[in-house]
Amino acid sequence: MSFAGMMLVGMIVDVIIGWPKAFYTRISHPVVWLGKLISMSETRLNRGSRSHRLFGGFIVVVLCLLVVIIPAAGLQSMLPNSISGLLIGGILAWPLIAVRSMHDHVCAVALPLVAGDIVTAREAVSMIVGRDPKQLNEEGIARAAIESLAENTGDGIVAPLFWGLVAGLPGIAAYKAINTLDSMIGHRSERHEAFGKAAARLDDVVNWIPARLTGLAFAIASGSGCMRALNCMNRDAKAHRSPNAGWPEGAMAGALGVRLSGPRAYGDTLVNEPWLNGGAADPSAKDLQRALLLYRRTMAGIALALAALTLL
Repeated sequence: MSFAGMMLVGMIVDVIIGWPKAFYTRISHPVVWLGKLISMSETRLNRGSRSHRLFGGFIVVVLCLLVVIIPAAGLQSMLPNSISGLLIGGILAWPLIAVRSMHDHVCAVALPLVAGDIVTAREAVSMIVGRDPKQLNEEGIARAAIESLAENTGDGIVAPLFWGLVAGLPGIAAYKAINTLDSMIGHRSERHEAFGKAAARLDDVVNWIPARLTGLAFAIASGSGCMRALNCMNRDAKAHRSPNAGWPEGAMAGALGVRLSGPRAYGDTLVNEPWLNGGAADPSAKDLQRALLLYRRTMAGIALALAALTLL
């Protein structure tokens, strides 16, 4: 069974139809199902002393991994080693790949921003970032959207495809479980610092290679901007607050010739983050459009790589 072929099929199906609203209305989404399990588990286990919370968080990680890996492995074992098996496997992987939704969410920011509709652009960007949109001007909105596009290309697309390529359906399912755990409980807050520690650390580990591959993919897809992207990524990525997000964001900043990261506001709190490509100008609405073009080129390149691996 070609795992590369399965991932390619899942990617193509997602690009064509995304996750239809009718599906979401009737059956929701596998990540939402997992989110409900995480919420219920947290209610029961995130209590008591710090050591109890640490252990409870570890138990939730193990539970969620078992819940997704066992059925995924069972389904994969039943797939015929043929074209039909490859197609079925790809369809099963499809809900866990977010190529189209990523593009659509960022495009919803870019279109009104280019048209000068700051109010609508702020509302759209608030759906994909946590910072206070009321304080964002055109450059701030563009910067937030580009950063989200770069980081989430890594953990929403490249990482699932990578682990699917490594282990098929169990690989992509396990990764999505880890990433969902991190997004829900892996925060450095009083409530989640101990309980979400296992999830956050595991997410850092499983994203280590994909984040760097994402930066490399952005650099290659940028064409003439390849060396700028690589240089910026290698120079600035380690200064980022995240051990992984700085690599795709740094490559994106270098490829576009803009600066990213830097100070930002979360509610009333101002966070002073270091700049990526700090000597460049702030991004504009047109730079956000250029980022989307680079994203599309990167997705096309990844699809071609998967096709080549499938043939090999």
